[in-house]
Amino acid sequence: MELKIKDNAPLFSLPNQDNAEISLQDFQGSWVVVYFYPKDKTPGCTTEACDFRDRLEILSARGAVVLGISPDSVKSHQSFISKESLNFTLLSDTQKSVLKSYGAWGLKKLYGKEYEGVIRSTFLINPQGKIAYIWKNVKVKGHIAEVLAKLKELQG
Repeated sequence: MELKIKDNAPLFSLPNQDNAEISLQDFQGSWVVVYFYPKDKTPGCTTEACDFRDRLEILSARGAVVLGISPDSVKSHQSFISKESLNFTLLSDTQKSVLKSYGAWGLKKLYGKEYEGVIRSTFLINPQGKIAYIWKNVKVKGHIAEVLAKLKELQG
């Protein structure tokens, strides 16, 4: 079932980079940017993470929290955060259950071959826990500016 704007955001609990359990409910009352990305330390994912890092202050000033989710391990996230000085939480979804519940795991094509993988997606969740906006098949360049503009627009 495809998620739509105004749907309740699927609840989840996953380990963060410090192996502490983080739940979406922990952020009730805040705006939450949940972004799904394929792999730590790959070029596109590094660019996206660094763009979020560099604009986190602006997002935080607007009351938004950023959560990055990938199928990578807690250890991989620790290394990625350390290497890129990331200042937000990365969650490890090795079972891909949250990726699937958000429709961020599915068939992809590369050079004519089909395979299953992470569909780069971002979900903006409002303080009431509803999906306020969805970006699917995200192109990294300019994406964070789109997220900021949408947050500003929705906050009025």
